[in-house]
Amino acid sequence: MFSCDPSLFFPNDSNRLPVLTSIEAVVSQSRMVAFHPERLQSAVTHWGHLLEAPAGWHHPCHFFDGSEETVRWIFVLDVLNHCFWPDVGSPVWTVTYQGESWSGYWGLAASLKRGLEQGYPITQSHYLATIAENDLLAIFAGEGEIPLFAERLANLREAGSILESRFDGDVVQLVGAAEGSGVRTVLEVVAAFPSFRDEACYRGRAIHFWKRAQIFVADLYHAFSGEGWGAFFDIDRLTAFADYKLPQVLRRLGVISYHPDLAQRIDQREFLQSGSEEEVEIRAATIWAVEALRSTFQHGGITAHSMHIDQWLWRLGQLEPFRGTPYHRCRTIFY
Repeated sequence: MFSCDPSLFFPNDSNRLPVLTSIEAVVSQSRMVAFHPERLQSAVTHWGHLLEAPAGWHHPCHFFDGSEETVRWIFVLDVLNHCFWPDVGSPVWTVTYQGESWSGYWGLAASLKRGLEQGYPITQSHYLATIAENDLLAIFAGEGEIPLFAERLANLREAGSILESRFDGDVVQLVGAAEGSGVRTVLEVVAAFPSFRDEACYRGRAIHFWKRAQIFVADLYHAFSGEGWGAFFDIDRLTAFADYKLPQVLRRLGVISYHPDLAQRIDQREFLQSGSEEEVEIRAATIWAVEALRSTFQHGGITAHSMHIDQWLWRLGQLEPFRGTPYHRCRTIFY
């Protein structure tokens, strides 16, 4: 754990997220990760035609009933939405839902939708606050084991307990109090729930990433098509959701590069410590590059939010030219 002054973690500006201002110092001082703005136009020229409108929410593994129950289900999804890759030699965690096999994020979504249909009251805070280990094992039942099971169990219990004590047992109260502001929703989620407090200390500075808190807002926006519980008037203020897939793609595009020592460690699949300088530099460069790509598209007459660029890079990461580039490995609850 890297120590830093906790008071730095909660800026009072409710009109914007502090993510970009916090990572600027990382990008300017980075020793292990380099940002190459001269490669932006090439990336857009060669791959920009694959930029699409964000994928809709409707998918066999996603729950949606148009009501507040969807808000609750998405919150539980994003409490758990992190770290799906297996150790080398271990099977990929896979679940079966409606006759199909699903792994990774889709495995998580499928297991939660299946669990709800099987009668597990996973959207109820009182249940989450004391959820039994055996219940969660049954919800995640499939081939292999989901990584960080103990952490996921603890985070569900934490989320349920905090909802019970602060929000009348319902995350809908939190979202409603934000009055249509995605920024306020993110800030409140991060302030209230430690498991969403995706932060680090870089050379004495507080750095904010807040990936899963921002994903929660983005998921609500997509699920409700920007209306009702997804009607956030400041959705354009979200940043990229810094994980391990985006830098994998950015490295292949040449937009970021690693110091030879770090590149060797990543290529050899060594684990990076969460909160270490090199891990923070990778994630900061990722967010910075997405903003720069957004600007590059803008100069070309294409307007896109950061989350659109994020999804574009994620989709590129599913293509064969990019899949062969190793991604950095870091066991963490934050992505």
